[in-house]
Amino acid sequence: MTHPTGTLLPGAASRPDRVRSRPAEPLLRHLVGAILRARREDQGRTLRDVAESARVSVAYLSEVERGRKEPSSEVLVAVCRALGLRLVDLVGAAHAELARADGRVVVDLTAPARGDLAATGTEHELASVTRLSGHAPATTPPSALGTTGAVEVVLLAA
Repeated sequence: MTHPTGTLLPGAASRPDRVRSRPAEPLLRHLVGAILRARREDQGRTLRDVAESARVSVAYLSEVERGRKEPSSEVLVAVCRALGLRLVDLVGAAHAELARADGRVVVDLTAPARGDLAATGTEHELASVTRLSGHAPATTPPSALGTTGAVEVVLLAA
């Protein structure tokens, strides 16, 4: 049996006549673990250093980074603090990865400027946000629509 999102329900995997209409989404614990590990490695820090700072065991932090344990919100906050990362940044990074996996465009407005802007050193502020919404044409593939069938586009202008 298939769930409305196009993924198989438990027990349906054994039936060869059932096929997934789109790839399964990654588990949140795998995304969170990979993000935490990447941040730690970017800082050149060891598991022991971060675990001690967060007051968790090295073994537990290792399990979290490998996506084998799903940490509590308290542990996530402690590890984020140890890495100088805000919880909102962790969740935002996980959101960006999920969106990319779904083929959506992700624009990080907090990232430093690149290209010509970086070369000139000019800073730009967000000037306006325009939200447009409506219904998609009948030819729009279901995978491009949200759960309501509506299309929403957010235009950002600097």
